[in-house]
Amino acid sequence: MDLIAQLEAEQIAALGKDIPDFKAGDTIRVGFKVTEGSRTRVQNYEGVCISRKNGSGIAGSFTVRKISFGEGVERMFPLYSTNIDSITVVRRGRVRRAKLYYLRSRRGKSARIAEVSNYKPKSAGAEA
Repeated sequence: MDLIAQLEAEQIAALGKDIPDFKAGDTIRVGFKVTEGSRTRVQNYEGVCISRKNGSGIAGSFTVRKISFGEGVERMFPLYSTNIDSITVVRRGRVRRAKLYYLRSRRGKSARIAEVSNYKPKSAGAEA
């Protein structure tokens, strides 16, 4: 393991965040901390993950797209942001590409993603 990967692994361990295994096509719910004045609350942002960037490293990020009041809204989140309270996978999507930018031009039934019925989580030994 090279020095940069080792430092990155130490940083991730120090954060102590539990990031679930998700990819593009999965519907996820992100609990994002919102500060209004002196009060802080958790606001859920639920939508389809259309892209993952920089893998699962410290610099990783992901884009979530949802339809809000008939308008498409996309939001990018850093994977290990301190403002993210939780990430929950609502349903697994079956897609054939890594970036789902084509969903931006689709509406209604053509923008649907089939659900994975035979999902197997990655084993813990394979990651380390």
